[in-house]
Amino acid sequence: MLSDDPQVGPREPAAGPLHGIRVLDLTRVIMGPLATQILGDQGADVLMVEAHDGDTNRVMGPGPHPELSGIALNLLRNKRSVGLDLKTPEGVLAAQRLAATCDVVVATMRPAALERLRLDYSTLSALRPGLIYCQAQGFPLDTARANDPAYDDIIQAASGVSDMMERVWGQPALLPTIFTDKVCGLVIAQAVTAALVHRERTGEGQHVEVSMQEATAAFMLAEHGSGGIAEPPIAYPGEPAAGYPRVLSAERRPHKTKDGQIHLFPYLPKHYAAMFAAAGVPDADRDPRYADRRAALRNSDALYRDIRAIAPARTTDEWLEFCATTGIPATRVATLQNLLDDLPLATHPASGSYRVIPQMARFSRTPGALRRHAPLIGEHTRDTFEEAEIPTLRPEARG
Repeated sequence: MLSDDPQVGPREPAAGPLHGIRVLDLTRVIMGPLATQILGDQGADVLMVEAHDGDTNRVMGPGPHPELSGIALNLLRNKRSVGLDLKTPEGVLAAQRLAATCDVVVATMRPAALERLRLDYSTLSALRPGLIYCQAQGFPLDTARANDPAYDDIIQAASGVSDMMERVWGQPALLPTIFTDKVCGLVIAQAVTAALVHRERTGEGQHVEVSMQEATAAFMLAEHGSGGIAEPPIAYPGEPAAGYPRVLSAERRPHKTKDGQIHLFPYLPKHYAAMFAAAGVPDADRDPRYADRRAALRNSDALYRDIRAIAPARTTDEWLEFCATTGIPATRVATLQNLLDDLPLATHPASGSYRVIPQMARFSRTPGALRRHAPLIGEHTRDTFEEAEIPTLRPEARG
């Protein structure tokens, strides 16, 4: 039975601000599929092309069905799966025929492979005037590294993340999340919708490039460019110009309370004074280290240590009540399991009950919806071939 709740079950008719837009998804793993999930959540008809053995994300971690990992259940929702072997001429021809019916193509193959397969922008835009073609790869197309293989680990190292971690912890490391894949997935989705706005105004399609290294570097430098943005660079004595000191403090982490954990973030001098005064710290309002925001930033390590020293005096609830009264930002620390426990349930016809990750934006006039559960491999091949008037199905295709 279909539900009217966009967070719980499939909803008809199709909803969302991108309703009526068709997307050909030539992406794999996480970055591209996350971008097209967002587009699908917002109403686009997403046709994802898969080989007979399916995308890697289908087997990334455990799941309730051989073709549906826990990751794939949400990542592949609101999409139709088309089984095509792009290593064969007929598979490529079918992909080209599908592209001719689409408003958008999102591709994350290496540039040389796209050109070899004739699934590149110049080929597909000739078949579909007004096509928006978003091409994402590790490094910029106009560099020698354009065809280098690139995964999240590689781009973290190439975009300052490893250096940031070394400055905090004393040795290079990677963030324990596929940070660049997800950042770039968001960039792809935003870039596609911006290009759709331009096409709505002018009728013009265009090529859109998202370089993972460039996009992640821009993301990192929003705050970590810091004094290095000025020319010549400006730095505090004994410190490098690049890097935002407060965020690079190894002391920046949640604090233990009398009965749990909390993150306290007194952002203004009046916050520091109120918090320390309430804890019985003498002359808290006259401490020169926290006299103003600039001084507090310079003394971030000491500030976090001082907060950690007083946090165990109260319970988490007591701190939350105090912070609510004084306007200090604070939150109870949530575990990953806490986040999962808060999610609503839906029932997949092939794999049973699963938890639905929320959409990333809410629209008051054009709400998105869970219209389709994650498909099995090639589940919609027949339907999409018939729509595109493609006469021949590959033997391995299903649907």
